[in-house]
Amino acid sequence: MPHTTFNVDEVSEYLHLPRAEVEELVRRGEVPFERAGERAVFRRADIDAWASQRILGFSGSHLKDYHRRSTAKAHDLSRERAIVAELLRPDGVRPGLASKTKPSLIRDLVQMAVATGLVVYPDDLLRSIEKRERLCSTALTGGVAMLHPGHHEPYMFEDSFLLLARTAQPIPFGSPDGQTSDLFFLMCCQDDRLHLHVLARLCMICFHTDALLRLREAPDAEAMWRAVEAAEADVLKIT
Repeated sequence: MPHTTFNVDEVSEYLHLPRAEVEELVRRGEVPFERAGERAVFRRADIDAWASQRILGFSGSHLKDYHRRSTAKAHDLSRERAIVAELLRPDGVRPGLASKTKPSLIRDLVQMAVATGLVVYPDDLLRSIEKRERLCSTALTGGVAMLHPGHHEPYMFEDSFLLLARTAQPIPFGSPDGQTSDLFFLMCCQDDRLHLHVLARLCMICFHTDALLRLREAPDAEAMWRAVEAAEADVLKIT
């Protein structure tokens, strides 16, 4: 379970701020905290709300500094690199997801994302995915959808990652062919370049290999992950 409170060092790391700056914010009373004896204690929920408003919303200078400190972690995007297998871990695959509607599917995927421990702002992630889906559905032909937030920034996640879910029953998700969807990728990337690279690779996997068939026939999460791994290896042979 994620920590519900932080000390000064932990909140400094969580916010990508120098310890001295956190201490100054405490001294000026500009960050929500409580006293436990002589120590400052920070509640995670309060810090998330404060950071979203102050760092990511209200102050351009804070946002600029935060972006500089929270540089996206580098990933090898060379043509021969198996980037999908790197970003998608077996514990990030879920067969038999119980979602029955588009809104519940999005919420369930965000909960899966939170469980990775890599999401810094869960509420922002949910809102961004919902906004992206309102703009245009990420469902594609073949019963697969490739969800992602509407913007890709270093501060959103501790690192980039992928999730994959198969619903217990297909659901309407806005596919251009009018068919239902049962396979859902969630792409959480720290920058646009990585996002576009992963999106292209996933499309190759889904539409130039037998991955969709194998994913539907896979008995468990491990088998689904192996199907993606094998399909990406096939893609790397033909590109």
